[in-house]
Amino acid sequence: MRNFLAKAAVLCWLLGSAAYANDIDNIRIWPAPDNTRVVFDLGTSPDYSYFTLYQAPPYRLVIDFNATKLNVDLAKLQNESLLIKKIRTSTPKDKNSTRIVLELSDKIDAKVFPLAANDRYGERLVIDLPGRSIERRSEALTVEQLQERKVTIAIDAGHGGDDPGSIGPRGTFEKHVVLKIAKALADIINQDSAMQAYLIRSGDYYVGLKDRTRKAEDIKADLLVSIHADAFTSPQPRGASVWVLSTRRANNEMGRMLENKERMSDVLGGVDMRLEEDDTYGYISKTILDLSMGHAMSTGYEMAKEVIAEMGRVARMHKHEPQHASLAVLTSGNVPSMLVETGFISNPQEEQQLLTNKHQQQLARAIYQGVRNYFQRRPPDGTLFATSRSKTHIVRSGESLSVLAQRYNTTVKAIKERNSLSSNVLHIGQKLEIPSS
Repeated sequence: MRNFLAKAAVLCWLLGSAAYANDIDNIRIWPAPDNTRVVFDLGTSPDYSYFTLYQAPPYRLVIDFNATKLNVDLAKLQNESLLIKKIRTSTPKDKNSTRIVLELSDKIDAKVFPLAANDRYGERLVIDLPGRSIERRSEALTVEQLQERKVTIAIDAGHGGDDPGSIGPRGTFEKHVVLKIAKALADIINQDSAMQAYLIRSGDYYVGLKDRTRKAEDIKADLLVSIHADAFTSPQPRGASVWVLSTRRANNEMGRMLENKERMSDVLGGVDMRLEEDDTYGYISKTILDLSMGHAMSTGYEMAKEVIAEMGRVARMHKHEPQHASLAVLTSGNVPSMLVETGFISNPQEEQQLLTNKHQQQLARAIYQGVRNYFQRRPPDGTLFATSRSKTHIVRSGESLSVLAQRYNTTVKAIKERNSLSSNVLHIGQKLEIPSS
């Protein structure tokens, strides 16, 4: 009798296990300024269906996972999205299924699709909810807040969300480091009366590669700077570098690794590959055939040289000239662009350095200064840089810095900075550049 009961118990366990052919092992919510992504991590490919209940509040998106067990405590989910009020379970259509309900703030045209397993993640079901999902950070201007006649810099912090980028020996995620540098750069730029910054990514979420360039074009940016941290298969390489677009594939190992890393980025970030028809990067070759790319590429190259010169003052440089690669994030035909590798996160010493606020601020200021140097020399038409070109003044007897500042409606500090003066003493016949107010 005892053996019979034991066998019966095993049989019941086996039957119960067979009833659940799949498991929901994790749920992640990634709110971005203009959408929220919900990711279900599953043991095997999802067998699912969904429907909406939008007749009256609460508006609900209901997903049925067939023959699937939920292994997640929904009460412990972190949700900062303005679009999702609550995620809960409901009575399933049968005892071996799981029904998940997303209570939404409005009627939302959700996109639901599976993603196949890759090197870092298993099978996934993705829900994309379009709409304003987070309050934009104070250091990140909205499109509406961008003011005309200022030089506009679009800043792209690489990776984000499900795509951590490179991972350092201590477990540092590239996506976190570069976001801090990007925010520091935006803050410095927005303190400049002639410039303004727009953060492509202001939080921990993923933006598709094509969407990054599209956002820069939408705000009519004068430059797109994409910030990354390098990595190699061994810990020895160190130093920063700046990359610009090439119409040809990279001809060195570092360039090929960077191109391959970018290709994997959209996969990890959860871009719906069906929409790309497995030709995610075919658009690069089409875009760079556009003749308008010529100006954007040459301008990006010249600006990259200025940035390298400034970064060399605060960081070890891996390369002292701009490097070339066919990178999707740099393929806007209208916006000059560059990709800044701030150092090797795979090098233990540089990983530690990249984690310090001091070095992050130094890198941000160097990038800013290099960009500003270029726009001072070649200001875009109609910008404050173009309308505030300096006047030349020859010092005469009795003139002082304060007299000149009052005459030209500027400040003593501005005159000294423009002319690299260390004291207030002037000499008759001395030539000064006077910046306009």
